[in-house]
Amino acid sequence: MAVLELGDQPFFSDKNRAFWNLHSAGWGGAALVRSASTIANGQPFSALVPVLISAVTGFSVSLILSVVFRNVIDRRPLLTWGVTGVSVILATLIYAYIDVWVLQTIREGADETPFAQLMVGAIFINGVLLVAWSALYYAINYFVRAEEQADQLLRLEAAATSAQLTMLRYQLNPHFLFNTLNSISTLVLLKQTEQANAMLSRLSSFLRFTLVNETTAKVTLASEVETLKLYLDIEKMRFEERLRTDFDVEDAVKDALVPSLLLQPLVENAIKYAVTPQEDGADISINARRVGDRVRIIVSDSGPGLQSSIPDPKLSTGVGMANTRERLLQAYGDEQRFDSYTRSGGGFEVVIEFPYQTNNSGGETKAIEAPAVTAGVGVQGAVTA
Repeated sequence: MAVLELGDQPFFSDKNRAFWNLHSAGWGGAALVRSASTIANGQPFSALVPVLISAVTGFSVSLILSVVFRNVIDRRPLLTWGVTGVSVILATLIYAYIDVWVLQTIREGADETPFAQLMVGAIFINGVLLVAWSALYYAINYFVRAEEQADQLLRLEAAATSAQLTMLRYQLNPHFLFNTLNSISTLVLLKQTEQANAMLSRLSSFLRFTLVNETTAKVTLASEVETLKLYLDIEKMRFEERLRTDFDVEDAVKDALVPSLLLQPLVENAIKYAVTPQEDGADISINARRVGDRVRIIVSDSGPGLQSSIPDPKLSTGVGMANTRERLLQAYGDEQRFDSYTRSGGGFEVVIEFPYQTNNSGGETKAIEAPAVTAGVGVQGAVTA
């Protein structure tokens, strides 16, 4: 996740290329600055020769330093900075000696400044250059390594989130699948093959969607509702008139993206605690609205509510509500809302909210269409909850 980019590719994606580009640009810039200073001081163009040779020398000496730094950068700090300091001092002395020797050779007889005096000046100038180059070398390398570690951490977090979402999704099906297969078995024993085949067909369509769909994918709310209707179509074959549903989904939110099978455990929870324990069954309502830049979905039932009776542990897998809450948290973080309560007039209600997003909103979401919902076939009291 390098910040600096060149074209469509991060600048530091190829470290060798980035090094040579920066190395050449740095010493080229230093040569230009010193050349401009030489000309500005009224020196003849022949005075540019030592400047260019000095730039080439600095380019070569710093290349040797890069080899040394590359071999000590991962060592203990004392060793790293000790070797770095000694290397820079030696490189500065060599660099300064070559500069002074070249200068006196080219200007032989024209400049009577003592060698030692020229050496002191060269050590100062070249030392500043090499110290600055070394500081940039380590700073850029530590920056690139920090970015790589941040990228690796993000990838690990993404993998952990994906694994968590996968685990949560795989918790949804066992209880529903057990009930459906048990109902089909009962229909077969009662020789009601037409109804058994119809339920198998619906189960096949529902499972095909859950298996083909990626566990971390998002689907449109319209697709989620159609899948939910397919699930309810199977349950209605078990409960018949005892299960009554009502969908009120605003057109403005039908294209909103939601985690796949987000609503199924909430409806399954309503069936367990509202429809199953009551002889007359219950009504289950799903209401979806857009509130500003958010989507609000309410799943409610006309059952006894959780406070008026103690749920039978045999009826629950213990993951429905917690599963949905955790999936919302994984998908939206603190931008989601999950509330549940028993209504004063009776019944239970779950309210969820999350940011409104569509396929055109950007991001790496993947919308998958739900299978078509087929017409239900009644079971004449053959299967009870």
